[in-house]
Amino acid sequence: MAHAGLARSPRRGIRAIAALAAAAFCGSSAWPAEPERKSGYAIGSEQCGGRGLSFPKIKLDMKKGFCAGLVLSDEDGLRFPRSIVQIPGHEQFVISDMGGWNRSDGRLLLLDPRAAEGRRVKEIVTNLEYPFGLAIGPDKKVYASTHETIFRLDPLAANPRSTIETIIQGLPGRRISLPDGTMIEESSHSLKHFIFDRTGRIFINVGSHSDDCITKPPITKPCAAGEGVSPLAAIWMFTPPSGGVFPALRPNDPNPPREIYARGLRNSMALAIHPRFPDAGYAFLQGENARDLPDIFKPNEEINAIEKGKHYGWPYCYDLSSASPEFKVVLQSGPYKNFCNNTAVYKPPYSLLPPHGAPLGMLYYHGGKFPELDGKLLVGLHGYRPTGSRLLIYDVDGRGFPKISPPPVRYQVSCGAEPSRAFQTDAGNAPAAAYEELISGWHRVNGVRPQGAPVGITVAADGAIWIAEDKNKSVIRIDRTSSNPSDPLPCGVRTPEQIDELARFVANDPKNKVRLTGVRTNLVEKHCIGCHSDFGLKKGQPEAEKDQTVLRFMLAQDGWIYPGDPDSGKLRIRLRGLGAEKLMPPGGEKLPQTEPGYAQVLNLADYLAGTMVPGTRMRIKPGPVQRKFFSKTDKECGEIPTTKVVVVTQKNAAAKPGFSQFYRPADIFLNGECTDADGYYIRQELLVPL
Repeated sequence: MAHAGLARSPRRGIRAIAALAAAAFCGSSAWPAEPERKSGYAIGSEQCGGRGLSFPKIKLDMKKGFCAGLVLSDEDGLRFPRSIVQIPGHEQFVISDMGGWNRSDGRLLLLDPRAAEGRRVKEIVTNLEYPFGLAIGPDKKVYASTHETIFRLDPLAANPRSTIETIIQGLPGRRISLPDGTMIEESSHSLKHFIFDRTGRIFINVGSHSDDCITKPPITKPCAAGEGVSPLAAIWMFTPPSGGVFPALRPNDPNPPREIYARGLRNSMALAIHPRFPDAGYAFLQGENARDLPDIFKPNEEINAIEKGKHYGWPYCYDLSSASPEFKVVLQSGPYKNFCNNTAVYKPPYSLLPPHGAPLGMLYYHGGKFPELDGKLLVGLHGYRPTGSRLLIYDVDGRGFPKISPPPVRYQVSCGAEPSRAFQTDAGNAPAAAYEELISGWHRVNGVRPQGAPVGITVAADGAIWIAEDKNKSVIRIDRTSSNPSDPLPCGVRTPEQIDELARFVANDPKNKVRLTGVRTNLVEKHCIGCHSDFGLKKGQPEAEKDQTVLRFMLAQDGWIYPGDPDSGKLRIRLRGLGAEKLMPPGGEKLPQTEPGYAQVLNLADYLAGTMVPGTRMRIKPGPVQRKFFSKTDKECGEIPTTKVVVVTQKNAAAKPGFSQFYRPADIFLNGECTDADGYYIRQELLVPL
């Protein structure tokens, strides 16, 4: 198990959660009112900001001197906000709201931050297909994108739609045809992020159609989708006529002159222009959303320094020149022979970013509000894994490049036994640019906040930082604060009441009582005490108490046990050395062969987790990516991915016809809108027997 110094004590975690709840009772003998919630955040009386731009302060773990105010929430009608930009010369902002992944649900919204609460935002353009990018052009007008077009408009006009002028059209969108004739109805990375440079040229992300280009194994040829004159996984550049402003296009007009500026970029959703770019051949920095290996700590995301004509690796290389095993044959001969080591063509990342962090926003800060940030690079990590949900600050050199440090360089991990890890590739520890965290803690904390997923970032005229955050349908403004930072909040681990309930389930099940004793005596006491922690056990403790003490410790650790679904818990993953998790105990890979009965002990731990809650284990039906579940009153509580296992406690729920009630899901699937008292219900047709 993990080193003792890195383990979170269950008593400390439970006390912290209890303290949060107890604080609400101070000074009152009556049962306190439920705090107001917006987009899953508990809203109190504290404010962030001033001078007419003051908003409810939300509890994020932030750098000293900064606070976050909730400007817009789901109560304002936000559906899926992705980007935000301020209109030059005005206080209003434009927001692109995709609406979701239905083709015509997208909208552009106008935000007036000084309007009264509940009246700050209005629709200005509707029925757009996948709007995403927003930017201010060289003519100081607002530019926006759909999945196939770039256009400009006047958002303050009486009829903004009537002012739309398309400047680029016919880009590869959600529906595309691959070079081999395969038709793709839902291309994986069709959203169009874009930026202008100081000469008026526009650079547009044309993302890959899939994670790794593999359609039909075995792979013996290069990725056709990334080849040719109109490649995916590339940056396309369009050049305006003299004067630097693109003309408006009619439906059949040709696009302006185009070049393929760079290739091998899976999905360029974070692009940043430095005032000195283009300089020494570099056009901009790019944050790469790398391939989705199941390993939680592999591969790393990337910061790339983009040069004209270079190839940045997808799908052949990742990390620092690591070859993709699926393309082994392709990399042995032909034009891609030894490609990942051929620096004449392939350009490795300038720096690594935390693995699976999903950079979706990047800019250089210039503003008067935070002089300590002036000129520095901000990067927002959208990813839902423990490396995401944060806002990074990079110190840069005179060229605008993050400053590289020799290994080991560490990145932060939320809600894990190891709070930080060193950047690593297949070759070992790797150099990288070190960073600070402006927002360090945006993981879910029960009763306080949901997990955050920042997308668009912009700096307002007054220097405040604005963030469009899509997971919880919110817009957030970062301002100064003179108050001292609070201690970092604990992760949303189980409450003492939930642990009590699960402990009672086990105590009332004769088979599980035997399993628990076997796990305690043959695993915890024999192999784990000392190398991890004391598991709450005390010297001289009666035998009758030891089982419950060990069980409560394991239930208090974040993500160790998901009742009914042992495959998803860290306990199984660590004991069996699966994925990237460190095997526990050290040397445990030999125990099934050298210690009689050890394999049976591992099975006992699985059975204990799988049968802990009385009910019927059922699997979420395969199909679309996510499955929503609800409260008894139809409040949306979260989504569970397909193939996950839940414990159904009432197959035909009397309180909700057509639904099945199931035991509390893992916190990672909850969105903060419901409580255990509501109960959790999912449509019967979404469940299949194991």
